Parts: sequence; C-alpha cells; structure tokens
Amino acid sequence: MARIALDAMGGDHAPAETVAGAIASGVDVVLVGDEEQLAPLVGDSGVPIVHAPDVITMGDDPAAALREKRQSSIAVAAQLVADGEVDGLVSAGSTGAAMAASALIIGRMKGVSRPVIAALVPTGERGKIVLDAGANPDVKTKHLVQFAIMGAALAETRLGIVDPTVGLLNIGEEPGKGREQERDAYEALEKAPVNFIGNVEGHDIVSDSPDVIVTDGFTGNVALKTSEGTSRFVMELIKLELGQVLVERPDLAEVLAPRLTGLRDKLHSESYGGASLLGVKGVVTIAHGSSSRTAIANALRMTVEEAERHLLDRIRSGLRA
Repeated sequence: MARIALDAMGGDHAPAETVAGAIASGVDVVLVGDEEQLAPLVGDSGVPIVHAPDVITMGDDPAAALREKRQSSIAVAAQLVADGEVDGLVSAGSTGAAMAASALIIGRMKGVSRPVIAALVPTGERGKIVLDAGANPDVKTKHLVQFAIMGAALAETRLGIVDPTVGLLNIGEEPGKGREQERDAYEALEKAPVNFIGNVEGHDIVSDSPDVIVTDGFTGNVALKTSEGTSRFVMELIKLELGQVLVERPDLAEVLAPRLTGLRDKLHSESYGGASLLGVKGVVTIAHGSSSRTAIANALRMTVEEAERHLLDRIRSGLRA
C-alpha cells in the first residue's frame, strides 16, 4: 500500500480529528506535526510521527511563512514527498500553504505552468471533475489545455472512466460564445489530446455530461460554491417537508430514513475527502479546513487510490501526447 504523509496540525479541528482520522483510515500514514501534542493522541495505535514544531496558520502569508517556518508541518510533509519517503500528502490546513509547499518543495511536473485544484462533484453514478476550483483566478489558453489533460487523467484514475469527455464552461454552447479567453481555448482544446465535446453551461455541473469541466479558478470556485449551497438548501427543504409528512405518517419513517441518509452521504463533502492538487510531482489532496475524522480518513484513502492507480504517470503521458 502507498504511504501517505498527513499534515496533522492542519485544519480547524487539528490535531485531535486529524489523528483520529488517520487511525480510522486503515492507511499506511505518517503523521507530521508537533510530537508532544500528537503522541498522546496516537496512543498505542502504532502510527508513526515525524516531528515538525511549527504550524502555518490560515492568517499567514503562505510564501513568506514557508520561508520563515521551514519546520512547519506542511513544509516537512511536502519534503517527505520530495524525498520519496512517502507517496502522497493530505492537508486540511491553509490551502495557499499546501499549494505553495507542493509547488516549491515537491516541484511542478514538466510541462505544467500552474498546478490546479480539481474538485469532485457527486453527480450521476460516478461523479465528475471540475477544475480549476480556485487556484488560478486568471489563466491563459495554455493553462486551460493543461487543466483539461490533467482533469481527464484524474477522471480515468479516480472515477474509472475510459476516454472521459471534457467540456469548457461558458455562457452558451456555441463555439463563438464567451470572452476572447474562452473562444481561444475552444480552438486549442479541439486540437488537444482530450475528448473535447465543446462548450457547456453552468447547469452541466450537475448533469450527466461531460465527465470533466474546465474553467478558470475564479469562475470555477464561484460555480462550485453556488452548487454546494444549492444542494444544502434543497436538502433542508426536503427535510422540512418530509418532517411534516412523518408527523402525519410515522409509519413511513422506516422506508424514507435510509434513503435520505444515503442521499445526504452522497452529497456531503466528507464522503469524498477533498480536492486533488494536480500538476506537482506528488499526489496531493487538499481537504476542507473543517474536516472531521471521517473526512480525513476518506481523504487519505482517496490519496492512496490515486497513488496506486498511477495518477502521475497518466498525467505525464497526457502532457507528452
């Protein structure tokens, strides 16, 4: 099994929840953080600890903090990946710090101008990949092409989709729609080594097609957070309406409760752990800052899966094509 480094000090509920998630995951994991705080939480579980006394907080400037806090948990974890001592990294800490450490310490892949955050949207039977989810607010055509190649590789690896379809997020499906950026990207993606199906619109984020949606980080982040908020709103409406029905028909609870629980679990971010940072020479997962032990455990399992299914080799192959 692949071995994964966990930034045990990163996240709103660290280190208690990160350690609990590591123990529950069943993954070969190395905890990185303040040994004095971690050891009592690890107990007799046998999970190894690599000491890192410093922490980069959400309020720190990521690049400056990496220079000043060379023994921070995220920097030490990234160095373990760079040295080949582990196969991947998970962090629920500062996204900026995780990205900076990955780019500067692990290093970018050859042929990648900018690493990108790829998010899984739990739609349909398998889900779909949307990128960029916030790493690069301003992009050029070449970046969108690289995003498409990396996103397709992730869809193959994580979702098991053969020759995944790729769409460009736009304000209409016609080739001439959008800003100059989208029009240029459309032409470039038609020539790229991906199964490009053209422009797609916002509603396609939760439709069956395409398997991968490409956009800039500003648009992608807004679109994803809007869809997440809508999902929560709809779930609350369903709970409210069904609550009233069950007052009148309590006998239906046995039938409806398991289905509602399954729907909630499918839509909840904890079920899929985190987003993948693509374009660096290591498998990196960025978990949500409020991750519970369940989310951490799932993020670790997801990272192992990507490492063992040779995600990096798939990306390199796509970039060379």
